Amino acid sequence: MTRMSRKSAVPLEEVLRQMLQSSPIGREHKLYRIYQAWDDASGAGPYTLRRFWRDGKLYITLSSSVVRTQLMMQQDLLREKVNARLVADPLFYWDEAAGDVVKELILK
Repeated sequence: MTRMSRKSAVPLEEVLRQMLQSSPIGREHKLYRIYQAWDDASGAGPYTLRRFWRDGKLYITLSSSVVRTQLMMQQDLLREKVNARLVADPLFYWDEAAGDVVKELILK
């Protein structure tokens, strides 16, 4: 009979993070978390038509020009809020050495 050796305990959060990083659904999960952080930070989820993130740029297409104008005046604050929410999210993985997740916010 083979005896299994004991390994050190790993928090469930870390196990889930490693699973998401190595699985094909990891990218979709990351995008979902980024888009959810936008909705939470901006409050403009109902007015958001399309979202697209690539290379640190978050492109947002809004259905209301009034909402877009109001959000444009707060672009830097919104970018900081989105990044703060992502850093605080235990299931969002990101290499801290890469800097902010959202480096630029582009509203259309």
